[in-house]
Amino acid sequence: MGIDFEALKGKAEEALREHNDKIEEGLDKAADFAKSKFAGHDSQIDGGVEKAKDFLNKFDDTPDR
Repeated sequence: MGIDFEALKGKAEEALREHNDKIEEGLDKAADFAKSKFAGHDSQIDGGVEKAKDFLNKFDDTPDR
């Protein structure tokens, strides 16, 4: 009796597909907060958010922008 990693992976991918828009909103809010705390690092923060969004879009069923 162990962990079914394939089932866990499937559930995670489904959650990413289903809640992609909310996750992206959360990333944007987190980026705004980080920018307010770490002045001068906006480009690094934006780059990290874009990479995270690109990763999320791999699981999104909508066409790319």
